[in-house]
Amino acid sequence: MYVDDIIFGSVNLVLCKKFSHFMQNEFEMSIMGELTFFIGLQMHQSDECIFICQTKYTKELIQKFGLSNAKALGTPMSPTISLDKYEKGKSVDESKYRGMIE
Repeated sequence: MYVDDIIFGSVNLVLCKKFSHFMQNEFEMSIMGELTFFIGLQMHQSDECIFICQTKYTKELIQKFGLSNAKALGTPMSPTISLDKYEKGKSVDESKYRGMIE
């Protein structure tokens, strides 16, 4: 069996080190240190909390879809607008659209 990524941690440093040694004795693995980036998530750890964000991923999406110069809005469209099909509109790439909202 091959596992690409695994994370573990503990508020008890002694237990964390014991577990680390146990895992390294059982499996071929490397210890990367404090977690700062994991499967697209950026992590910042302090004594009080762990802050998780996706700033890097968001910036990559903005560039990928050519929205670097787009005007920022809190709500991109009024939530009270009722949408109707616009028969004269041009077709859109559905997979590109799905990639933007997923």
